Amino acid sequence: MWRSLRCCCVVVMLIAPGSGWSETLRLVADPWPPFSDARMEGGGLATAIVSMALERAGYSVHVDEVPWARALLGIGDGRYDVLVDAWYTAERARLGKFSSGYLTNRVRFIRRRDSNVDFSNGLQGLAPYPIAVVRGYAYSPDFDNATQLQKVPVQNFAAAITMLLGGRVKLAIEDEYVATYQLNQEPLAVRNQVELLEPPLAENSLHILVSLKHPEHDAIVTGFDQAIAAMRDDGSLARLFKRYGL
Repeated sequence: MWRSLRCCCVVVMLIAPGSGWSETLRLVADPWPPFSDARMEGGGLATAIVSMALERAGYSVHVDEVPWARALLGIGDGRYDVLVDAWYTAERARLGKFSSGYLTNRVRFIRRRDSNVDFSNGLQGLAPYPIAVVRGYAYSPDFDNATQLQKVPVQNFAAAITMLLGGRVKLAIEDEYVATYQLNQEPLAVRNQVELLEPPLAENSLHILVSLKHPEHDAIVTGFDQAIAAMRDDGSLARLFKRYGL
């Protein structure tokens, strides 16, 4: 996930059927292309999906893009209503109500091609190797709770790759769609130096997280889940994936 300190916003105002302006929900996402990025069409795939689903549920949306830690803090204190893209953790569930999953992420390790580090022996086999992890991210319960691993905090995936190529860590870790997308933005010489490992560390479902500070958090989640189900049935969800090349 590219994580930067810039902040930008997109405002979309939608008219609720037959009744003036609908309630405007304050959405928040951090830069995580191709899922969320204000520079991309519709703010990225996840932002486009969530915005469309909430529109169908009768809401207007205002989307802010901020660093991940600030986004979580804003959900907890009620500054934002909806976090666009979050993996489930018990800690986050104390800040907001999770929707059902609307897509699935495969989390994979990335190594240099000239490295012999592998994941065939599970997490216990990775104890000797420093691993770059983005601050504040949750990858999988087993990985997050593995105290024997050498986790090196970094600001974003770009920093992780820089450290990997520089030999300061032996592995990076990221969702495969995000890693592939971001590596494709790099020069060929960089892409040719790294590879994604199988098997994946985890498969995580992606959710919205609605702040418990919002008095209608249950209704927002219910409306969102119903809209996502309708989007699967009518093919609009699949069309969004195709539009973003996924």
